Amino acid sequence: MYYDAIHWGPGHSQQLPIRSLVGLIPLYATLTLEPSVINRFPGFKKRMEWFIENRPGLVQRNLANMKAGGKGQRRLLALVSKERLVRILEKMLDEQEFLSDYGIRSLSLYHKKHPYNMHVNGQDFGVEYWPGDSRSGMFGGNSNWRGPIWLATNFLLIESLQRFHQYYGSDLVVECPTGSGDYMDLGKVAEEVQHRVIHIFGRDMEGCRATNGGNVKLDRDPHFRDYVWFHEFFNGNDGRGLGASHQTGWTGLVAFHIMQSGMSCRLPRTPRTPRSVSMHYFDERIDSEYGDEHPQSAYTVSDLNTLGDLSPDAL
Repeated sequence: MYYDAIHWGPGHSQQLPIRSLVGLIPLYATLTLEPSVINRFPGFKKRMEWFIENRPGLVQRNLANMKAGGKGQRRLLALVSKERLVRILEKMLDEQEFLSDYGIRSLSLYHKKHPYNMHVNGQDFGVEYWPGDSRSGMFGGNSNWRGPIWLATNFLLIESLQRFHQYYGSDLVVECPTGSGDYMDLGKVAEEVQHRVIHIFGRDMEGCRATNGGNVKLDRDPHFRDYVWFHEFFNGNDGRGLGASHQTGWTGLVAFHIMQSGMSCRLPRTPRTPRSVSMHYFDERIDSEYGDEHPQSAYTVSDLNTLGDLSPDAL
């Protein structure tokens, strides 16, 4: 994991071993380059190859895989090496750490039982896991980055996983969730996180949406149940909507996740099964151009809508 550090002056610094978004944000700095794109810009290609050849220390320390070609001879520009990526994902995909039923938490659940505290100039300061509204006034009210789920950060993490998958392909698999014994490539990991984010808004087996927080009027009343609020952030444990209720700016990104992977999304609060289909969103059979003699199932359509061979421009 990456951690914050406080610098007290020349030669004096202290690392803060807090498992927060600080440890995940380096994944954002990720870009895959198609061979066709590199060849289209010979000036850039020449300077990139000079940089790789003449600054090997900087390349090896701060930029991962600029030199080695990955799947489809793509190049990867990233801060995180393959080894660090795997170690970060071990924490990020742990349901006792960052991974909740509704996306990636902003602070690890680990700090619920293990808050971090430090004593400075006679004062005590601490960080602990708060899944809902902030318990401190220092954040401008109820806004809280110490546990809840934010769709903007989840979107960027999902996009980064997709880009890493474009480079590593099926050669890199990780355990998801950590400790489950279920291994998948990073494209499938991105899809799993997307499904969990979608579950914030989808109806479960009882017809309830997590974002409504058990509000009977919002779940049952025919005048309210089909109008979904776009909250600012969401409870890290139960997905309940918090903060501003019309934050369509980034919470509306859930529509993009539904477009990409909604076809294979399972019902909320049900076990994950390979290529399971959420029947409350889509019909089981989709008419094809061949008529009833060759019907397509939703499984077939979802398999056609994979992310592994999409170009970075398409994503």
